[in-house]
Amino acid sequence: MLKKLLLHFWNSRDQFAKYAITGCSAFVLDMGTLVLSIDFFKIDPVLAVAFNQILVICYVFFLNKLWSFKAQGDTRVQMLRFFLMVGFNYIVAIGWMWLWYKYFGFDAKIVRVANIMLGVSWNFLLYKHFVYRK
Repeated sequence: MLKKLLLHFWNSRDQFAKYAITGCSAFVLDMGTLVLSIDFFKIDPVLAVAFNQILVICYVFFLNKLWSFKAQGDTRVQMLRFFLMVGFNYIVAIGWMWLWYKYFGFDAKIVRVANIMLGVSWNFLLYKHFVYRK
């Protein structure tokens, strides 16, 4: 089982590299537009995040669809799957923070970074086999 999973990741390394680049660039876009909105345009942070996330979510969806996974198929169906995945990750992130920060007392920033790192691995598989599946 482990050997099969490792082989799958090895065969998908180009896709994973593009997925990782997309994620890193999305982080830069997210933080860059947020800082610009708040510091330069003096937009309220809550409003800035609300608009910013629409941009970032669309960026991530379409760059992964067109570049990372070169996915064909019905974009509407893929978007629905994508938003289901985003909702799932949201619930997991809240539960993860509660468990490791509130219950066990770990530092919140470390908990969040660990959650992001874990999410990167399963999100790749979810993108590949659920969101953009053929």
